[in-house]
Amino acid sequence: MYETRFPYNKTLEVGSTCLCLYAQRAARALARHFDEVFRPLNLTNGQFSLLMALNRPEPPTVSEVAALLAMDRTTLTALLKPLERRGLIQANPDPADRRRRRIRLTGAGHGLLDQAYPLWREAHATVERQLTDAPGLREELGRLSGTPTPPATRHRGKP
Repeated sequence: MYETRFPYNKTLEVGSTCLCLYAQRAARALARHFDEVFRPLNLTNGQFSLLMALNRPEPPTVSEVAALLAMDRTTLTALLKPLERRGLIQANPDPADRRRRRIRLTGAGHGLLDQAYPLWREAHATVERQLTDAPGLREELGRLSGTPTPPATRHRGKP
């Protein structure tokens, strides 16, 4: 039997200082915010990000998209299925290596992004107005995740 109790003051310390906890809370709040915005389109924030990741001049491979979104290929494959059933994306064998699949947006996928983008833009501006240094936050989060922000978005302070 374990009789020693873990000190409550250490729980308070973690609760008030843990960056991981604060990042998780913020991520959940942001996810709820954008999920609500995209609800009329029957789209989640994760699906929006995934569709945006697929919007490239050349269809990316599953591995390329998984790396961009920092998720494993199995999870990504499961997330692609509902989008494929809705006719928003299409998976085709890579002509150079038939073991790989390339994922492309369909016309319906591009159409949905056309509808979703203005909603995202307005909702994103609302979130940015609540922050004192959105570009700095992006830069710091990018540094932590190993995905540096593009040079055009790197600057301190509000524009």
